[in-house]
Amino acid sequence: MTCQTFRVFVLSVIMIYFGHFGNSLDLAELQDDIDRLKADFNSSHSDVADGGPIFTDKLMNWTERNEKRIILSQIISMYLKLLENTDKSKTYVRHISEELYSLSNSLPDGSKKMKDLMELANFQMTDLKIQRKAVHELFSVLQRLVETPTAFKRKRSQSQRRCKC
Repeated sequence: MTCQTFRVFVLSVIMIYFGHFGNSLDLAELQDDIDRLKADFNSSHSDVADGGPIFTDKLMNWTERNEKRIILSQIISMYLKLLENTDKSKTYVRHISEELYSLSNSLPDGSKKMKDLMELANFQMTDLKIQRKAVHELFSVLQRLVETPTAFKRKRSQSQRRCKC
């Protein structure tokens, strides 16, 4: 499988995911369009399998539904970038682009969260000022970590008690 074939495969997986959960996508209708796109990219080339998958491996690491929606929003934007450089005069390319664009509008914008993660990764933890700030915030960070599951549990149990009519 070529890189393009694999990308189209992952696009199919994403569309299946959203078609199953979002019910806003007709995958049977898109399958023919995706097959035509595969032909355009010569995705049956042998180098597609080299190095393994590029997107589906990433999806395996994200288990929570909201987490998956964040990573999927980034993957959808990558596909939109890919399709920007294709021939828009082809109806199937336009159709796939429109569906992906609709999906991207329904997803949370993960770019802000991605930037936050990148900023965290780039903190210089050897910097004394950063260390002071981190130590100053340690208790509140741990407090949020501990309180989050119990707060959700309390909200669920309160709503269950109210609903018993």
